[in-house]
Amino acid sequence: MKTTTPQRMLAQISRLSLLALAIAAAGARAEGPGDIEEIVITATKQESTVASTAASVSVVGGDALAPGGITNMGDLVSAIPNLSVGDQFGVARIFIRGIGMTSIDLGADGAVAVHQDGAILARPSTQMAGFYDLERVEVLRGPQGTLYGRGATAGAIDLITKRPTQELDGYARVTVGDYSQMDLEGAVGGGITDGVAGRIAFKKEKRDGYGENLFTGNDVDDRDAYAVRGGLLFDPTEDLSIYLTAEHFEEDDNNYAFHYFGTSVTPEKALAHNLLGGKTIFDIKGRDSNISDLRDIYSDQDATNDRKGSAATAVIDYDIGGGWSLKSVSSWHDFERLQVDDLDVSDVWMFGQNNYEEESKTLSQEFTLNFDCNRYDLLFGAMAFDESLYGSVKVPLKNLGLLFGLPADFFEGGNYWQNGDVDIRAYGLFGQIRYELTDQLALTAGARWNYEERQGTGAFIFDAIGVNIPTDRKKDWDDVTPMVKLEYTMDSGTLLYASYTEGFKSGVINVGSMNDVIDPEYVTAWEAGVKSRFMDDRLYLAAAVFTYDYKDLQVGFVNDQSVVETVNAAKAQNNGIEIEGSAQLTDAFSVDFFATHLQAEFEEFLQGDYRAGGVIRDLKGNNLPNAPENSFRLGVNYDIALGDTGSLRLRTDVNWQDKVFFTEFNNQDAVQDSYAMWNASIAWASADEHWNATVWGRNLADEDVIANNIVTAPLYGQVRVGSMMPPRTYGLTVGYDF
Repeated sequence: MKTTTPQRMLAQISRLSLLALAIAAAGARAEGPGDIEEIVITATKQESTVASTAASVSVVGGDALAPGGITNMGDLVSAIPNLSVGDQFGVARIFIRGIGMTSIDLGADGAVAVHQDGAILARPSTQMAGFYDLERVEVLRGPQGTLYGRGATAGAIDLITKRPTQELDGYARVTVGDYSQMDLEGAVGGGITDGVAGRIAFKKEKRDGYGENLFTGNDVDDRDAYAVRGGLLFDPTEDLSIYLTAEHFEEDDNNYAFHYFGTSVTPEKALAHNLLGGKTIFDIKGRDSNISDLRDIYSDQDATNDRKGSAATAVIDYDIGGGWSLKSVSSWHDFERLQVDDLDVSDVWMFGQNNYEEESKTLSQEFTLNFDCNRYDLLFGAMAFDESLYGSVKVPLKNLGLLFGLPADFFEGGNYWQNGDVDIRAYGLFGQIRYELTDQLALTAGARWNYEERQGTGAFIFDAIGVNIPTDRKKDWDDVTPMVKLEYTMDSGTLLYASYTEGFKSGVINVGSMNDVIDPEYVTAWEAGVKSRFMDDRLYLAAAVFTYDYKDLQVGFVNDQSVVETVNAAKAQNNGIEIEGSAQLTDAFSVDFFATHLQAEFEEFLQGDYRAGGVIRDLKGNNLPNAPENSFRLGVNYDIALGDTGSLRLRTDVNWQDKVFFTEFNNQDAVQDSYAMWNASIAWASADEHWNATVWGRNLADEDVIANNIVTAPLYGQVRVGSMMPPRTYGLTVGYDF
C-alpha cells in the first residue's frame, strides 16, 4: 500500500517526539559552569537568535572562518547538516537535503539561493570564490519560497561581511603551508568622521597544484587569486544607516581541472585518442591506478581558469518609528570567466579542447518593510532582478575525421559551438504575518508571488557540416508559494514548531541549446522541529524531521547524440531527520555535532540511458544524485589557560558521509563510497588577545574523495571525468588583531 504524505509526516513527527523527549531527559540530568553564546541571525529578514527561529538554520561564526577551518563554499560541508558541494568547470554544485544543481548546461541556475549582505549572487560560477572578512555564514535548509523565492527550492546561504565601526580595529594574517601555500589576509577599519566609518579588507591566495599535468609539467588544481573589498557605513541619525560596499576579485590559474576516472562503457583501447597513439593517465600510472594517482592528469591541454568579478552593494536600514522599519538592498554584479579543459583527457588533441566562456551582468533590488507590535509582526517585501548572460561552449573539431575513417583534417576549422545570450527578468512580492495566539503559541502565514521571464538568442553550430540552427526562445512563468508555520514555546524555553512551505525554481532557457525550454521545478515540504537550551544554557540541541514532494526536477546530462540535454524528471520523495547541537561541558571542554538521515528517491522517472543507446530505464527507487543516506560530525575543543603567556585551544573534528551517486542511473562507476574527513588544529592567543598563531591540518588521513563525477559524451567514449576534494593539507597561520 502506498504511503501518503500525511502518513509519512505523522511517522516523522512520531520519531521527532521520541527524540524531543530524549533530549529533554538528557538535558535535565546535568549541571555545571559555562554557557553557549546566543547567535543573532538575519537570514529570516528579521533579527532573531538561532535557538528562537522556527526553522532549520545553522550558523558558522567568524572564528571558524579562518585558515585551517572554513575558507570557501566547499568547506561548509564539514559544518552544515545535509549540505553537499562539488564543482564542475568551476561551477558550484550545491545540494541541501538532496536538492541542488543537476543541470550542466550554460544558463542553468542552482537550487540554493546564495546571497551576500542580502544581495543575490546569481551565477553558480561566482559562488566558488574564497571567503574573507566575514562576520558569519547563515544557512537555511528547506524551501524558502516566501522570503527568497527564485532559486531557493533547496534552501539559502547568506554571507554576512564585517561592518566597520567607529572603533579602530582590524587584523593581519600570514599563512604558510604545504604545496607552497602562501596566503595573506587582512582588514582595517574605524571612524572617519562622526557618523561615518570605513573598512577595507583583502585576501591573496597562492599555492601549487594538488596534482601535475605529467605531459606538460604544469600544475593541476593550483590557486592564484586575490580579492579586495571596501565598505563605508553612514549613520547620519540614530534611525538611519547606509552601508555601501564595493569589491573585486580575480583568479588566474590551472584550477578546476577535469580528472580522468576511467571508462564507463567503451573499452579503454577503443577510445578515440588511440587513433593518434594518445595516452591517458591510466597508461602512465597503470590501469589499476589508485584515486590518489588521479590527482595528476596526462593531457595536451592544461586546465585554464581565468575569472574576475566586480560588485557594489548598498544596504539601507531605516527605523521609521511606531514599530515600522524599512530595509533596502541594491546590488550590481559584473562577472566573466574563461574555462578550458580537455574532454578526451589524453595527450593528443582529439577534438577534446572545451572552451567555456561566461559573462554575466546583474542588477537587483529588494525592499523589506517590517512592523513589530505586541502580539503580531508583519513583513512585506518586493524584489526585482535583471541579468544579461552571455555564454559560449566551443569545441574545435581537430582530428575528428579519423573517427569516421576520413582524413584527420576533414573537419579542420570546424567547431561544435553553443553560443548566445539569455536575458532574465524576475520579480517577487511577498508578505508574512506572525500572530501570538497566546503567550506561548504563535501562528505564521505568508505567501510570495514569483514571476520570471527569460529570452534567449543564439545558435547551435556544427559548422564542419554546415549546421547552424538558431536557438531563439522566450517564455515566462509565475507561481504563488505559500507558507504556514505553528510554533509553541514551552515554559522551559523549548521551542516546538511545524511548517508547510512550497518552493519554486524558474524554468530555464539554456544558451545556444537545441533543448526545449525547461519547465520550472516545485517542492512541497512539511517539517517539524524542536530546539532547546539546557544545563543553564550550556547545551543547545535542535532536531528536525521533514518530507518533501519534489516534482519536475531539472536533470541535465549528455545524450546519445553527444549533445548536452536537460529534461524535467517526474517525481521524487525526500524524507529525513537532522540533529545538531553544541555543549559547553566544562569551562575548558566543549563539543559540537550533527547527525542526519536522508532518503531521497525518484518516485516516477522514465529516462533514456545515454550509456546504452537511449534504452529507456525505469528509475523509480533510485537515489537522487548527491544525497548521502547518512552523515555525522563531531567536533571537540579543549581550552588551556597559560597565564601571562596567553591560552591554547586544541580542536579536532571528524566528518563522516555515506555513499553518494553522481547520476540518476546510480551507476556504480559514478559513485563516491563513504568516507571520513579528520581535521585538527592547535591555536595560541596572547594574553592581550592581539597576537595569535595556529598550526592546522585538514583531511589528516589523506582521504581521496571524488567531489563530482560525470559521464562524458559518446563521442569521447563516455569516459568518466570530474573533480576531487583537496588531499591532506597542513600549515601555520600567524596573525595580529587590533
